[in-house]
Parts: sequence; structure tokens; C-alpha cells
Amino acid sequence: MDAVEFSKGHGTENDFVVLPDPEAALELTASRVAALCDRRAGIGADGVLRVAKAGKLLDAGVLDALPEGVAGDDWFMDYRNGDGSIAEMCGNGVRVFAHYLAAAGWEQRTDYVVGSRAGARPVTVHSGDAVHGAVTVAMGLVRELGPSTASLAGWAYPGIGIDVGNPHLACVAADLSGDDLAKLDLTVPPGYDPDLFPQGVNIEFVTPLPADAEPAVDMRVYERGVGETRSCGTGTVAAAAAVLHREGFRIAEDSGEVRVRVPGGAVSVRLAGGQAWLRGPSVLLAHGRLAGEWWLEH
Repeated sequence: MDAVEFSKGHGTENDFVVLPDPEAALELTASRVAALCDRRAGIGADGVLRVAKAGKLLDAGVLDALPEGVAGDDWFMDYRNGDGSIAEMCGNGVRVFAHYLAAAGWEQRTDYVVGSRAGARPVTVHSGDAVHGAVTVAMGLVRELGPSTASLAGWAYPGIGIDVGNPHLACVAADLSGDDLAKLDLTVPPGYDPDLFPQGVNIEFVTPLPADAEPAVDMRVYERGVGETRSCGTGTVAAAAAVLHREGFRIAEDSGEVRVRVPGGAVSVRLAGGQAWLRGPSVLLAHGRLAGEWWLEH
């Protein structure tokens, strides 16, 4: 087998192996994805982004049907978690995906639709050279799933379930400072209610909005299928919605903007009328070729 081209990128240090696959010819098994994402025996990443057109993925049987709002000629982000499982959406991943298309010369438009399993995600590419990019992603509908609780190290953290195309439990603790947040042990998975989240859930721990400063909060996240990551795009949207909800914000009706600081950097989240937009950076740091023999071994 020939070598397999790849790139490596990250959005606020949520990192990905990018696999350009315009003919949707690559077989992405769970074991192969997990091997790619292994930080010792593979390239190392939180997930894999396959780059192809939606129609090609449909023809190849990767997709059973085109998601709502996605056309066959749209670029489609076929996203896999680091353990090989398939995920609906990744906000940081969409930014890296769109940046890659610009840097590779595959897409000259600055405004277009990226398809995902959660549906169409319009993007605006503000900049995108060979290394650095800045992209806004229309993250779609934000829905409340109701109150719930995460448990960690014997402590209960009340939160609110938020759907951003994938499920989140965002826990805003009134007395949680940035220093307290940094001390949380997220090497073990937090507990959650499996009846509310039967497919698992991404869990965010978030500081409250300050009373007399810019609307900015700190967040850490434990992602299903991955563990703690340096950032999570959909998680920052869930965190912003949760902190605003705590202040009386009506997610389906009101407008607001929050800067969310994560260990890997910071992004801006705008919510209006039940919809969300996420703006943040992207970095493409390496390009290479995977040995065909290694690919076949996994």
C-alpha cells in the first residue's frame, strides 16, 4: 500500500490528525484511529479529521444518509474520537478542518458549509495561511436538556445538560475559582447520570461570570472517548450557555457573548435566539506520510 498523507493541527491545543481523503478510499477502523492517536506509538492526537466531500462518503458507505442541510458537494468533517469512536461534532475540529482546506488550496471561499454528523455547520475563514488561521463556526442549535449533576472525587457538582449537536453537562460552581479549577483531578472520569446521557457525555467544570469584569470564564473539560483535553469547541459553547443561564439568560431567546479560557488558549462564544457561533484560532504545524505497512498492520 502507498504511504498515507496526513497533517497535524490544533485549535486551542485540542489536536487532530488530518487525513485528506478526497475519494473516501481510506478504511478508518476504530483500531486504526486509536493507533494514530496514541501519543507514544502513533502520531498522537485527541481525534482524527477525515477530509472528503459528503457525497463521496455516502457512496463509500461511510455515511448512511446525508445529514440535515448537507449537500453531496459539501466538504464533510468525518470526525473520530481518540479511542476510535465516531462523534457527531467538534467545534475546534471544524476550525482546523476549514483552515486545512484554505492552506491546502482546496477551498478558496471564505464562507461556506462544512458538513458534520450533527448537520451543516457554516464557517467564515477570517485568515488561513500555511500555519495560522482564524475561523468562526456557526455551531447551530443550542438546547437545554435539564439539570443534572456530575461527581468528582466524592464531590457533587450541579450542572445543566446542553445539546450542541453532541451532549454536554456543564457545571458552573459558584465558589469555584480559577485556582480551584486547576486543582481538579480529571485523570479519572467524572460520574454522571446514564439515564439522561445513555451515549455518554462531555463534562465541563466552569467558573461563574465575574460581577464587575468582562464576561470571561475559565473551563476544564473531560471528553467522552478521550479524557481531559486542552480544549473542546462544543464544550466552550455549552459552558457559555450554562454561565449565562445561571444569570437568568434564556437560551432560546436572549443574546450574549462570553470569552471562554481553556488550558489551551481562549475562544469567543456568541449566543442569540438559541443559536451559537464560535470564533477561535487554528494552527497547522506539520505534514507527513504514514508508512503503508504501518497502516495495514493496524
